[in-house]
Amino acid sequence: MKSLVNTTGLNEDQKMVREAVLEILESTLPKEEIRRIDEAKEFPEAAYQALAESGFLGLFFEEEYGGAGGSYKDITNFMETLGYHYAGIGQAVMITSVYAGGHVAKFGSDELKKRILPGVIDGSVKLALAMSEPGTGSDVAGLSTKAVKQDGGYVLNGTKVWISGAHVADYIVVIAKTDPDAERHQGLSTFLVDVKSPGVTINPLKMLGRRTTHANEVVFENVVVPEENRIGEEGKTWKNLMKCLAGERLGLAAIAAGNCYRVTEDAREYAQQRVQFDQPISSFQVIQHKLVDMWLLAEQSRQATYRVAELLDAGELAIEETSAAKIIATENNFKVSDIGLQVYGGSGYAMEYDMQMYFRDSRVGPIGGGTNEIQRNVLAKRMGL
Repeated sequence: MKSLVNTTGLNEDQKMVREAVLEILESTLPKEEIRRIDEAKEFPEAAYQALAESGFLGLFFEEEYGGAGGSYKDITNFMETLGYHYAGIGQAVMITSVYAGGHVAKFGSDELKKRILPGVIDGSVKLALAMSEPGTGSDVAGLSTKAVKQDGGYVLNGTKVWISGAHVADYIVVIAKTDPDAERHQGLSTFLVDVKSPGVTINPLKMLGRRTTHANEVVFENVVVPEENRIGEEGKTWKNLMKCLAGERLGLAAIAAGNCYRVTEDAREYAQQRVQFDQPISSFQVIQHKLVDMWLLAEQSRQATYRVAELLDAGELAIEETSAAKIIATENNFKVSDIGLQVYGGSGYAMEYDMQMYFRDSRVGPIGGGTNEIQRNVLAKRMGL
C-alpha cells in the first residue's frame, strides 16, 4: 500500500538514505520482531548494529572522527525515517548519538573525541545521558549529584532517574555539581563515566511505553572519574546544555513526525480491511474524517520539523521554532495514536495489535526531552511575557 509520506523536497541522496534505512529496518526489525522485543523489553540491537555497519550513525559527527558530517536536514530525514518504521529504534539512536554523543562531539577534548566517537559511529560504544534526579526532574539547575575534585580527577556521588538506555550503555554522560556554593545555573560540570567503574549501579525501571529503550535509575557511590573524562570546562555546563537543545528537540520532533505517518497508515489499512454492515469501515465518512485528521496532524508535524532543519542549516538559532516543533510533533503523535485507537475500536485496545503500543510509546513525547510545559515557558519568555 502506498506510503502517505511525500518525499518531494528531499534531494536524491536523502531519498536514497530513506530507502536504504527502511530496507535495513524491514530486514532486521520486522513487525513481528518489534512486537517481540517490546514484550521482552529488549534493546533493538540487531537493527542498531545494522545501521551502524551501514555508516548511518556517522551522520551526526564530523568527518575528522570517522563521521559523515550530515546537515540538519540530513539528520531530520534519517530520524524521521527511523520514527516512521518504529519510534523505539529512533529513540535508541537519539540516546547515544544526540543526547549523550552531542556533548562529547561539541565540548569534549580532542583526545576524548578520538577515544569515544569512532566507537559511537561503528556501534561498538553506546552512551546515555544522566541529568534528571528524583527530586529535580525539569529543574536541571537544582540537581544535587556532586563531583568533588581530587588528585587526577573527581569523586562522584548521587542518584539519577529516568535515564533511558543506561542499561545497555558503555559510558554515561553525567551532569553534576562541582561547586556547591555557586548560584543556580552555575557550578555544573559534565563527565563521561565508564559504567564498569566501581560504585556505579544501574536499576531498570518498569515504564508504560518505550520498553525497548526503557528508563533506569543510576546510582553513583564514590565513583572515581579521571580528569580527562570531564567534558568541557569545569562549571560551564549550563551554557553547553543550552547549545545542545536544538539538536535534541529537532530529533524528538522528527521521530514523532515520522511515527505519525506510520500510525496513520496502519489505521488506514485496518479501516480498509475491517468490514461492518457489509462494507469496509473506511467507506464511512466518520472514519474517513478521522483518518484525514490523522494525516493533517502528521503533515503539520513534518512541516514544523523540516522548517527547523532549514533554519539551523542556514545558521539561525531557531529557538522558538525548535520548541514549537517539539510541542507540535510530540503532542500530535499522541493525538494521532489516540484517534487511531478509536478507529480500531476494541481491537485497538487489544495487545495483539500494534495500536496500543503506538499509544503507549507516544505518550512520553510531551514529557521527555524537556517537558512541553517547559517548552511553553521558553516560548512565553521569548514573547516577552
